[in-house]
Amino acid sequence: MNIQVSVGKPSRDSATHFDVLIVGAGISGIGAAYHLTKQRPGTTFVALETQETFGGTWLTHRYPGIRSDSDLHTFGYSFKPWTSAPIATSAEIMKYLGEVIEENDLARHIRYRHKILSASWSSQENLWTIEAVRTDTGEALRFTANFLWMCQGYYRHSEGYAPEWKDMARFKGTIVHPQTWPENLDYKNKKVVVIGSGATAATLVPAIAADVEHVTMLQRSPTFFITGRNAIVLAEQLRELQVSEEWIHEIVRRQILHNQAVFTRRAFEEPETVKNELLSAVRAVLPEGYDVDTHFTPSYRPWRQRIAFVPDADLFKGIASGKASVVTDEIERFTETSILLKSGKTLEADIIVTATGFNLSEMGDIAFAVDEKPLKFSDTVTYQGMMFTGVPNLVWVFGYFRASWTLRVDLVADFVCRLLEHMKAKGVKKVTVQLRPEDSDMPILPWIDEENFNPGYMLRGMHLLPKRGAKVEWQHTQDYWNEKDRIPAIDLDDVVFVYGDRPAKAKASAA
Repeated sequence: MNIQVSVGKPSRDSATHFDVLIVGAGISGIGAAYHLTKQRPGTTFVALETQETFGGTWLTHRYPGIRSDSDLHTFGYSFKPWTSAPIATSAEIMKYLGEVIEENDLARHIRYRHKILSASWSSQENLWTIEAVRTDTGEALRFTANFLWMCQGYYRHSEGYAPEWKDMARFKGTIVHPQTWPENLDYKNKKVVVIGSGATAATLVPAIAADVEHVTMLQRSPTFFITGRNAIVLAEQLRELQVSEEWIHEIVRRQILHNQAVFTRRAFEEPETVKNELLSAVRAVLPEGYDVDTHFTPSYRPWRQRIAFVPDADLFKGIASGKASVVTDEIERFTETSILLKSGKTLEADIIVTATGFNLSEMGDIAFAVDEKPLKFSDTVTYQGMMFTGVPNLVWVFGYFRASWTLRVDLVADFVCRLLEHMKAKGVKKVTVQLRPEDSDMPILPWIDEENFNPGYMLRGMHLLPKRGAKVEWQHTQDYWNEKDRIPAIDLDDVVFVYGDRPAKAKASAA
């Protein structure tokens, strides 16, 4: 399948056509490709990836110690057993993804260094037209596809989020964001301040603690963490019994998902008890008398923001050793050699790491249009967090925060394959979702309920995201334990789905 390139902007005739075009070759895109090959053999498809190879997050993030913050038994795919420690390094995850590509002959479907600029739907032709550019050669390319599968993730890989603090330019040391970590950054025997308290900071601090003079985690407010061994006892026991890895994978996944469901329910029903359990585990590792109330006791209930797993309590052991410390305060301004805090305290630093999150990227920063009209996804209402009113032949993979992202990759892939087969059986080329007559008075709300889940990157980018409805089918509930039954049971002949060129019977957007 050679790309035909003409001089200047490609013509319609020079476009390369596929039944399905997958955007991205990270963990979502690779999963989508696998399911298409297994569930719909004969479907022509391509995955376009901006980076030079596969991996997404696990390729672009290269800071010291980078690892998963959820277990690989559930973050890995349902179809490929994970056989190592549950919290994995990025190198281990990349190896796993490479094996999936090799074992299933997926490489021939992936085209790297292909940056998508725009995607336009034509109702006259029932096609998406995708304009792209080769980042290595500058060549303009055009693709057409019947169906668009958005697997690009939800944040901008090219740059992370960092606030502008007063007098940052005065600092004479090095300021670096983990998302764009320099390959030769020398932090040995240096004073390092890591601004932030999320999973990245909790990973980075213990990873560099042994080599630096001292590392300080500077946080505005604390975060909840879960500690434990980087091992699954059940998996170890089953291996001793020589149970096959396929069986171990399925059994351990079920145990973890059961335990997570119980924990999530308890976080809502008995938040104080769960909070005390989490803090007790932290206190058990830190020196006696350590101020856990100030530095590790959040003001919100557990699971209102993502809870990162700290394997073998390495963050807290680093603090106990004296090589790392935590300061809970706010930044007043930078000086030439330090950060001055609002309390008046000064943190001397050679290197400052802004582990302050990322920028939300709504649909990969691609310019979308439907029938030549620019498309704003914030004007649409989401169906099950994966389709959008008035947007034909498009599905988005947006994973879970309270469970592993990849669990939704498998669920959505099963849905897409079933939907494509259903369209084939009906002899139609187009499907759109619409609000039903009974939804006409339904309140239209922001994508996420802030009382339910409110990380900073979501709040900063909420205006870019699709809307949700007050009814469960018009939401991304973040509830895997409900969706694992609800999504496979979706009636594809429900009035929500409009096939072919039949006119919509109800309002199709939130605008």
